Amino acid sequence: MVLLPSDPSLPLAADGRHYPLVPSDPQVVAELLVSLEEALRSPETSSESLPALGHQHQVILRVLAEREVQAQEVRRRLPPRWQAVLDHHLGARRAFLSMRRRGPGSATLPAWRIVAPEPAENLLRYYRSAATATGIDWEVLAAVNLVETGMGRIDGVSVADARGPMQFLPTTWAQQGVGKGNIRDPHDAIHAAARYLVRRGGLKDIRKGLWGYNNSDYYGKAVLHYAALLREDPAAYTGLYHWEIHFASNAGDLWLPVGYSQTKPIPVALYLQRFPSSAPPAANRGG
Repeated sequence: MVLLPSDPSLPLAADGRHYPLVPSDPQVVAELLVSLEEALRSPETSSESLPALGHQHQVILRVLAEREVQAQEVRRRLPPRWQAVLDHHLGARRAFLSMRRRGPGSATLPAWRIVAPEPAENLLRYYRSAATATGIDWEVLAAVNLVETGMGRIDGVSVADARGPMQFLPTTWAQQGVGKGNIRDPHDAIHAAARYLVRRGGLKDIRKGLWGYNNSDYYGKAVLHYAALLREDPAAYTGLYHWEIHFASNAGDLWLPVGYSQTKPIPVALYLQRFPSSAPPAANRGG
């Protein structure tokens, strides 16, 4: 059993959990990170405990990605196996941070719904069947699904008009041989993503295929870090599946839990008045 950091003064979300805390002591963080990695990969861990474990794991990594000194101290205290895992996580997260514009985050939150994803075993079946059909590695498809919508948690339309669990533009979906079925259906969208990556040259060079998905070398680098984690140990999938949705705002790294539902953009300040549990604790802020 993993004992997670707790603070009874923190506001609680609808499911009774508070925003995960990240300890300041590198030794404590290192020990917690190892316990989380082991628990999330163990078939003996109860399904009821996985959401809290996965979210704690995710928040530690998000905080360490912005705290380079603490991250180095934590890494130094990890066994070699987990050092390599941490390197992939921080490499991916920092690649995404490099894609972000400098300056304060958004003052508004998006018109999204955050929904429960399809069961993990269903998604894994879709990734693997799409890989068999196209030759694109299932680990890459899972990583794209993770970074695009948190494996289907985000139900909304992007500023570029992309939609569905794999965030397709309707025009891309309509290309011959790409979209078949429903753009919002996880099975159909994952198979379409595999076909699109093939079309963009992904069988010869997956980086080229990923560039077609998002015109950024940082994007491809991040996706391939997550894919490498899954390739090196498929049991890492459970932890990634239980990550939640966070949004970079001018009030910090906001947690948007399942149940978040906005039909139009909402000011961050107004949202936090109603749902203070989405704000990161003071201990998690700062670099």
